[in-house]
Amino acid sequence: MTDYERLIVEKSDGIGWLILNRPDAGNAFDARMLDELEQAWAELDRDPDVRVIVNTAVGRSFCTGMDVVQVARDKEAMRRHSRRTRDAELKISSWHCDVWKPVIAAVNGLCAGGGLHLVADADIVIAAETAAFVDPHVSVGQAVAYESITLLRKSPMEAVTRMAMVGRGERISARRAYELGIVSDVVAPDALRPAAGRLAAAVAANSPTALRESKRALWRSLEVGLTQARNEAASTIWELRNHPDHAEGVHAWREKRMPHWESLAQENMEAR
Repeated sequence: MTDYERLIVEKSDGIGWLILNRPDAGNAFDARMLDELEQAWAELDRDPDVRVIVNTAVGRSFCTGMDVVQVARDKEAMRRHSRRTRDAELKISSWHCDVWKPVIAAVNGLCAGGGLHLVADADIVIAAETAAFVDPHVSVGQAVAYESITLLRKSPMEAVTRMAMVGRGERISARRAYELGIVSDVVAPDALRPAAGRLAAAVAANSPTALRESKRALWRSLEVGLTQARNEAASTIWELRNHPDHAEGVHAWREKRMPHWESLAQENMEAR
């Protein structure tokens, strides 16, 4: 496993934990963290023992976006990542890095600016009661980046647009985010990690192949029309009828036992 300076990466019982670890800087993205995020997403995605990934953070903040101190003092350090922003080639979130395993964001505190990538691009989001969401781009003379565009596909346009237009003057609380459908559960701060672990365990109990293909179909539906999305999903469902997990799921249900799913590693080897 790779050694990380800005992240903590852990694996246990089918769950991969990707934990931001710059609490003294509000878990802001500096150049080192951006490099490590790309590496960590790839590592967890490649590991056949990891079936679901939980993304959370150490400290009072979840992620406060780009490290403005480094941007101001060391423009060269961020130059490559600035070009990636220009070319729409960011490698911050699971979606950016083509991770098709389920991803749960467990938001422990303030999520601001670029940190919204990690929320917008997660499959399931839960939050501590102390969490809050804010997009300050326009308050510092910047156009709203595309994390808010993804949020529009998952949440009411009015709330996301208001956050984008008001900037730092508009914070969405965890409870309001729950009402808007941005998060699916709100828990006490000390209950966040256990709640994320239980949710991840429930997801990890399912067929890795079915999870991957379901995620592909759901995200694909955000990019194409309804009829095309449903037709493509029907093809996926039919193709999976020939997968070993399809028969195993039925047998396990009839025999009242836990299923023994085929790992993605085994599937990849057979595909070669």
